[in-house]
Amino acid sequence: MKSIRSAGVIGAGVIGSGWIARLLLNGIDVFVYDPSKEAPKNVNKVIENAERVYKKLLTSDLPIKGALSFSNSISDVAKSAQLIIEAVPERLSVKQSTYKKIESSADNSVIITSSTSGILPSDLQAEMRHPERLIVAHPFNPVYLLPLVEIVGGAKTSKDAIEKASSIFTNIGMFPLHIKKEIPAFIADRLLESVWREALWLVNDDIATTEEIDDAIRYGFGLRWAQMGLFETYRLAGGEAGMRHFISQFRPCLEWPWTHLMDVPEFTDELVDKVSNQSDQQSGQFSINELMQKRDDNLVDFLKVLKDNRWGAGNTLKEFDESLSKPKIKTEFSKLDLSQPLLTFESKIPKKWADYNGHMTESRYLECFSEATTEMMAIVGADQDYISNVGSYFTVETHIRHLDEVLIGEKIYAKTQVIYGENKKLHLFHWLYHDDGRLLATAEHMLIHVDLKTRAASVPNELVINKIGLVYGAHKLLPKPEGLSRAIGDKV
Repeated sequence: MKSIRSAGVIGAGVIGSGWIARLLLNGIDVFVYDPSKEAPKNVNKVIENAERVYKKLLTSDLPIKGALSFSNSISDVAKSAQLIIEAVPERLSVKQSTYKKIESSADNSVIITSSTSGILPSDLQAEMRHPERLIVAHPFNPVYLLPLVEIVGGAKTSKDAIEKASSIFTNIGMFPLHIKKEIPAFIADRLLESVWREALWLVNDDIATTEEIDDAIRYGFGLRWAQMGLFETYRLAGGEAGMRHFISQFRPCLEWPWTHLMDVPEFTDELVDKVSNQSDQQSGQFSINELMQKRDDNLVDFLKVLKDNRWGAGNTLKEFDESLSKPKIKTEFSKLDLSQPLLTFESKIPKKWADYNGHMTESRYLECFSEATTEMMAIVGADQDYISNVGSYFTVETHIRHLDEVLIGEKIYAKTQVIYGENKKLHLFHWLYHDDGRLLATAEHMLIHVDLKTRAASVPNELVINKIGLVYGAHKLLPKPEGLSRAIGDKV
């Protein structure tokens, strides 16, 4: 996966500041150019809020924060960055002028991305000396929380630039959606524009206020869209017969004159005043900063639920969180130190893992040991690909000893010793430690290998058998763990 050490951001408005926060918190040095004297203060506000919500969002630690530098010119930014993000106002001439200044100083290999929400990349790159490195990377506010980034190449954009940029964005916890055909406003904003257009008519015609329209979204279909989008929601609405039934049932509605989608109300002073005044009445009691923090707190909780349910944007968050807790370059099996128990789990205690006293609940100890077992399986070759195509180890017996307490926000890690590993059996012993070295708990697991097609016990394939044999051969020379084969009622 492609990673970078530095990035440049041209324009530090709402979107640019969001980019800066996400990049910095992923350990990337960021060089910024913005002519406004207020830019440093505004950027720092966004960074502080991003740091606040990331503490709630992730169970793993982020890398050491990157360095932030404000430059005196676009050329200075271009000289220093491995990736350049343009986030200047939505005027083609301004953007093209910015690219000329970037190209006068940037290395020819540096990818340039535009945060435009609608201008075609072919138009953006029309006057560039190296148009192959220009792509649209359209994010969504707040950039540091929402994972989607629409990737759009122009007529002269190289496939390599798209692949490299997508890899970079994946590496910082985003979901790059490659839109393979150029179209103004891309996908998401075209959908948003249709809803916005219809909403303006509802206000213009005195059918609904801004608050009533927002209520219709946030109390209804908005909750469904957040997890399933449009088509999956309608597939479900079709019942057992699915999408085909839904379309046959509701197709006639599309011919009814319900909407003004091909029209837009004239932005008269009266309409602008009406929308603005209703919006002030709806939300004017809150400052912009208060609304931003409430929005972000709600997004954090939505994303965490989706992560727990392994659905939608939660999958991107889960993969990103897990990537933070593991080495960027995983140790090859041949280079593992088998002369000692293996590190199999690291984490930080999230709020949801704790009871009313702030201590980690007993069920979460089992979860930690389960993750350690999963990692041990991956080490010996029984990873996700193996499970999908061959089989898996099923836990048939577990014994846990709870020895000490751990609190919200504290770091923990686990080590694992293979007690027995031959034929169908895998016998593991785990230790769970506090970051300061205190032993928190131990667990003993007996697992049996199962063929997932027959659901019967089976011998693993040769690769897994050989790797287990190597680990077991080394670990059986280690001292027997204290507490091995203990059971409730044994003498302490």
